[in-house]
Amino acid sequence: MAAPASITAARMTGGPEWRVAPGRVAYPEALAAMRERAASIRAGTAAELVWLLEHPPLYTAGTSARPEDLRAPDRFPTYAAGRGGQWTYHGPGQRTAYVLLDLEHAHGQVRARDLRAYVWGLEEWLIRTLARFDVRGERRQGRVGIWVVDAASGAEAKIGAIGVRVSRWVSWHGVALNVAPDLSHFAGIVPCGIAEHGVTSLAALGRAATLADVDRALRETWPEVF
Repeated sequence: MAAPASITAARMTGGPEWRVAPGRVAYPEALAAMRERAASIRAGTAAELVWLLEHPPLYTAGTSARPEDLRAPDRFPTYAAGRGGQWTYHGPGQRTAYVLLDLEHAHGQVRARDLRAYVWGLEEWLIRTLARFDVRGERRQGRVGIWVVDAASGAEAKIGAIGVRVSRWVSWHGVALNVAPDLSHFAGIVPCGIAEHGVTSLAALGRAATLADVDRALRETWPEVF
């Protein structure tokens, strides 16, 4: 069956649907919505989607999560995410972006059916977004996510997390950028299994950005990568 004309047109123009969720979205609700949308994208009955949202405070476990890395199991609700990676915190003041794309097709600098290129694209998207706030985000070999370095001390801290799942070449899950969350909430886990480095945020770096500011930067930098 051919895809509807509106969906075909969206793919031809290279533009996914963008959606910003009002309020805070419960994690099970988000999982169910992503699963349904991914299936519809694969079936050709829905357009690709970038979904921007906030969650209430919670911890999620990726497929490589170790039980001992959950330091405070009773602090917040915990969920099995089904994505790659280890433990991640989500909560208010953090912009989560769920990215649902048909990776059978190339997207800008991201080649078709290339998972490494896709993860690189998500990293590059966050790096370019951070640059809009005069923050230098960096990759680290062997460490997932985006990192910043304190110029005075040389200490490194994580500002953006990445965790993806791909089902029949449709991506879901995505990225989380720390805008102004309560950083003490990360103490309940070993974030992404990395204990020797901390976490930071735009607010902690002295950037008074709102979620709307970050959303605008994410939207503007998207076509530079995808």
